[in-house]
Amino acid sequence: VQLQASGGGLVQAGGSLRLSCAASGNIINVNVMGWYRQAPGKQREMVAALTLGGSANYADSVKGRFTISRDNAKNTVYLEMNSLKPEDTAVYYCYARGLDGTGYWGQGTQVTVSS
Repeated sequence: VQLQASGGGLVQAGGSLRLSCAASGNIINVNVMGWYRQAPGKQREMVAALTLGGSANYADSVKGRFTISRDNAKNTVYLEMNSLKPEDTAVYYCYARGLDGTGYWGQGTQVTVSS
């Protein structure tokens, strides 16, 4: 499975961005897709995840501001980020997990929120 992420950038606090992650390859076995992020000097943390069945899970810090969605026809997962805060600044990584538990990572995309 290959993951191609896009959509990062620089935005002012309070603004919005949408990240996209397109999956290709042996995607038939992918059950979960989502996003992690890693800020400088911090551990990578889960931001949002979505199962094939449509069950979404969010980090407490982004609940109510971020929305994850999935277009199965395009094999793409999106992360709509609203009301962005400077503490959301990080490299965001697309993630997928197969039915057998195998994890896949895309390249990171930088999100920078200025105050």
